[in-house]
Amino acid sequence: MTTMTSPPRPDSGEAKKRSERNATQLTRRQRLSRLDVKASPYLYIAPFFVLFALIGLFPLVYTFVVSLNDWDILSGAGEWIGFENYVAELNDPYFWNSLFNTMSIFLLSAIPQLVAAVFIAALLDQNLRAKTFWRMSILIPYIVTPVAVAIIFSSAFGEKYGLINNILTSFNIEPVMWKSEVFASHFAIATMVNWRWTGYNALILLAAMQAVPRDIYESASLDGAGAVRRFFSMTLPSIRPTMIFVIITATIGGLQIFTEPKLFNPTSANLGGAHREYQTTVLYLWDMAFNRGDFGKASAIAWLLFLIIVGIGLLNFMISRKIASTEVKVISKRRAKKLARYRATTAANPTGVPAASVVDEEKSS
Repeated sequence: MTTMTSPPRPDSGEAKKRSERNATQLTRRQRLSRLDVKASPYLYIAPFFVLFALIGLFPLVYTFVVSLNDWDILSGAGEWIGFENYVAELNDPYFWNSLFNTMSIFLLSAIPQLVAAVFIAALLDQNLRAKTFWRMSILIPYIVTPVAVAIIFSSAFGEKYGLINNILTSFNIEPVMWKSEVFASHFAIATMVNWRWTGYNALILLAAMQAVPRDIYESASLDGAGAVRRFFSMTLPSIRPTMIFVIITATIGGLQIFTEPKLFNPTSANLGGAHREYQTTVLYLWDMAFNRGDFGKASAIAWLLFLIIVGIGLLNFMISRKIASTEVKVISKRRAKKLARYRATTAANPTGVPAASVVDEEKSS
């Protein structure tokens, strides 16, 4: 009777000593090469994190500290008052009015903007002549400065001599008070935002559509799927990560809107309209900081807006994941039903030739 014995494993301490001995035997050039492999990735990404810490993280933390003080713009830091600035703003009707205006303008701008961007991207994804010309043309509004856009649209939406009201009166329609009515002013400001950002978002979505393999479309066309069916069943699911990115960036930008409402009516005594009809939260923050000189409350408003943006961003992300998981479940159930029908047909027909009804059903699905 023989017994198999495994060779003795080298002691870990001995292996470590051997490794250290080999390391000491490396040349200087080899040690530099090993250090380069280990340290280079961290050095490459370090500038971003250093800049983020300086111009992103530090202002965020400093603003939170300011929000906990009775901080005046001239006298500087005052008494430590804790969360009193937050409580005061949450009980201020002007804050809730600015939040309502921000959400209204955001919804009026973000939803039509994303729908139009997807439609334009789908058109540009077709086999058009002069593709580069059309793709560059939709980017022109983005390179125009927001100040110029606000001045042009402010003139067009003028209540007495504006272009829009002149066109309406020529059709015997009553002129709209674009700068003194709540919904009309929100619509006018949302129009500026849509005009400037739709082309930018369309190009991002177009890049995602271009990355979808064309073989899938050809196979679907051979199976009889039309253009609309291919768009909703193949294109939109394929660009879902990019859609989430565009939705989140549009949410962040829409809730921080400032230039358009500030320059919409420069002659107004109050920022955001005579009765604060279109005063957004950032505009209210700016008014609190530089007109009233209360940096503490302004910092509290900034942090409340930051928490709202983070909350809405997380909500968008969760909704998108929920939609994706629902689609995966539906596809899994459909595959399980097809597999069950196939096994039932195979058991009833041992020759292996599927029945005609099963073939027709497979083609239709």
